[in-house]
Amino acid sequence: MLAITLHNIPEGLAVGVAFGALAYGLPTASLAGAVSLAIGIGLQNFPEGFAVSMPLRREGVSPRKCFMMGQMSAVVEPIAGVIGAWAVMIAQPILPYALAFAAGAMIFVVVEEVIPEAQRSGETNITTMAAMLGFAIMMILDVALG
Repeated sequence: MLAITLHNIPEGLAVGVAFGALAYGLPTASLAGAVSLAIGIGLQNFPEGFAVSMPLRREGVSPRKCFMMGQMSAVVEPIAGVIGAWAVMIAQPILPYALAFAAGAMIFVVVEEVIPEAQRSGETNITTMAAMLGFAIMMILDVALG
């Protein structure tokens, strides 16, 4: 749960930075790009919620508490989004560094925590195909909206 919660902070920052850059009027920022990023991150939050809730349920935690724990792991994302938008509005020169930090943190958590956990069951084909499908959806959104 902690890994997913920490992973949600840079995700929120990334969305906030994208919308903050748009509000600031940066020429490279677009509404389509910010919206596609928000949609993409929103879509991948569903399996993240399951990644928090399902192991808890397997350990005997009530369904309601599992759901609430999944939600609590994601509550940091909109807070970080507001912070990211605010940071861009007051400190535009940090934009490239903020985006690089957010992307690097997300990739680190996926490689360090999510992929090994997904492969642990032995069903490597299913998890690999799901990762490829997710990547394809992100690329479709990037091309279609950006």
